[in-house]
Amino acid sequence: MPAGTSVLEAAHAANLPMASACGAEGICARCGVRILQGADSLPPETSGEADVKRRNRVDPELRLACRITLGGDLVVSAPFW
Repeated sequence: MPAGTSVLEAAHAANLPMASACGAEGICARCGVRILQGADSLPPETSGEADVKRRNRVDPELRLACRITLGGDLVVSAPFW
């Protein structure tokens, strides 16, 4: 996938199941993923992403797939897989 593609978009393009109830608006936090490899290629977590995770009781170690964009190779896992 090209750089700048969200992890959520990349998962959907690859026909992988990825939870998202808010239409990738970064509100529901259902697309939380654990970064297994490639975290150094991701932008740092924003205060908005951290706030959404806090409000939705999402593990602080997870990142929101709709809020992070690809900058290199990435391996993720989701709690619901």
